[in-house]
Amino acid sequence: MKAIIPAAGLGTRFLPATKCSAKELLPVLDKPVIQYVVEEALEPEGVDGVVIVNSHEKPEIEKYFSVDEDFEQMLRSKGKDALADAVHTASSLPVSFVYQDEPLGLGHAVHCAAEAVGDEPFFILLGDYFVPDRKMCVNMAEVSRAHGGASVIAVAPVPADQVSRYGIIAGECVGALEGSDATGEQEGTVWKVTGLVEKPAPEEAPSHLFIVGRYLLSPAIMDLLATQGAGAGGEIQLTDSMERLLESEEMYALVVDPSEGCDTGTPAAWAATNARLALASDTYRAAFLEELGDAAKGLVG
Repeated sequence: MKAIIPAAGLGTRFLPATKCSAKELLPVLDKPVIQYVVEEALEPEGVDGVVIVNSHEKPEIEKYFSVDEDFEQMLRSKGKDALADAVHTASSLPVSFVYQDEPLGLGHAVHCAAEAVGDEPFFILLGDYFVPDRKMCVNMAEVSRAHGGASVIAVAPVPADQVSRYGIIAGECVGALEGSDATGEQEGTVWKVTGLVEKPAPEEAPSHLFIVGRYLLSPAIMDLLATQGAGAGGEIQLTDSMERLLESEEMYALVVDPSEGCDTGTPAAWAATNARLALASDTYRAAFLEELGDAAKGLVG
């Protein structure tokens, strides 16, 4: 089984910083964002590789995941074995690349990896968000196995006055993760999806659950994407093909707590993620608070 990470976007929210450097390589502490996502993608049992959908305009991502023996040897010659090991670990991850050279939407980006994933189910992880404990996709795989290998998406509750900003699922709660007694729209519940509604008015929303950015999809979605016409924004939308998939296959949704993950989609969110992980780190917490000086008082109460 493979996992797909779309990474061909221009990163316009981070301009001018991303004019010459890929947004996906922005560091969170000592690793780039995309490495956290790759490591999360490899966590579920059965995932043996990650396919990054890249742009030819961003070769630095491919370079990051390529072995550089000269650089590693230089580090070792200076006695920096731990750093050399960290560099080697990153460049040895099972990552391959396909390319999307036109910004035709998420559905198009996913379909660019059709040959790479073959006839097997696959994960999709959007790269502006990662889960440090890496359990979200693991739990999604558990739900899929419990329902005969069906497609599973991660969803989370949103306040009623905000449903018009998101794609919202229709369906019903059919259970919960093993060991959980959650009900309704609580974290850990499992829903059978009957529809997907894009940005509904609050009074028309079939639920308050929106897609978080983690998918485990049937390979049949690739055939649907191949014939999918342009949708919202003139782009090929993944959700449009997911709606068509519901006509022939079951789909389930796992309710998650999005705050368990780290958002890096905007400069403010990226900065907050760095602060959050620094405060949680045995390695960086003390130095981080020292660097902040008096400003640290507000962070630690």
